[in-house]
Amino acid sequence: MDTNPALAVLDLGTNTFHLLIVTPDDGGGFRELYRERRFVKLALGGIEHIQPDAWQRALAALKHFRQVIDRYGCAEVRAIGTAGLRTADNAAAFLEAIRRETRIEVEVIDGDREAELIFKGTRLAVPMQPGRHYLIMDIGGGSVEFIICDSEEASWAQSFPVGVAVLRRRFHHREPIGEDEIAALRAFLDEQLAPLRHAIAAHGGPLQLVGASGTFDVLAHALPVRPLSAHAWAVPRSHIAARVSRTLAATREERLAMPE
Repeated sequence: MDTNPALAVLDLGTNTFHLLIVTPDDGGGFRELYRERRFVKLALGGIEHIQPDAWQRALAALKHFRQVIDRYGCAEVRAIGTAGLRTADNAAAFLEAIRRETRIEVEVIDGDREAELIFKGTRLAVPMQPGRHYLIMDIGGGSVEFIICDSEEASWAQSFPVGVAVLRRRFHHREPIGEDEIAALRAFLDEQLAPLRHAIAAHGGPLQLVGASGTFDVLAHALPVRPLSAHAWAVPRSHIAARVSRTLAATREERLAMPE
C-alpha cells in the first residue's frame, strides 16, 4: 500500500488551467496519479480584464479540480497563476472568489519566476547533453518565456508579453489571417524579441530548441517524432515548417478540423 501523501499542483495559465496530482516515490522522484487540463480562455475579450464568461469558466474548472483534489486526499495543494492573473485589472477580486468558492490559494508569480520553474521542469523531462546550450521556449496565452541553459543551469531568461491570446487579439482579424496581418505580427515580434536575438548571438548563435508547452505537445502528436525520453520527443524542423504553412493558410474551421 502506498503510504506517501498525494500532492496537487495547479498551473493557472491564460488559456488553460492544468491539474497534476502526484505522490513521492522512494527514489526521490514522483509518481503521477492524475492529470487534467481545462481550456478556460481567461483572456478572451482581452488580457487586461477577466470578462464574466471567462470568470465563470475558470471558476467552474477550479471547482471541478477541488473535487478531484479532495477525492485523492491531497496533503498539499500548490496553485500558480501566470500572465493572465498578472495583467488583469480585476485579478485581485478573481483570486478572492477562487479562495472563497474553492478553498484554493493562488500564488501569482512574475515572469522571471515563471521562467525559473519552466527550466526546472524541463530538466526533469528532457535529456540534455553536458557542454551544449539549449533554448527553452514556453508559449502561453499571455506571455512567452525563453530560457538559455545548459544541462546544469540557466544563463539567461526573459518573459515577453507576446502570448497567443495577445497576438490573436491584436493582429488576427480575418480568416484566414491576411498577409498584411502576418507582416504586422512579424514586425511586432521582431521588435519585441530583440533581446532574445542578442542573447542567442552572445551564446554562439543558433541553439537547440526545446519546446515546453501545449503547443509543442500538439505538434508532437500531429507529426512524426523520435522519442528522447518518457516525456520528450524530437520533431524535425522541416515538418514544423510545413505544418505552420498549412495552418497560416487555413480558416478557423479548417484549423479546428486538423488532427492533433
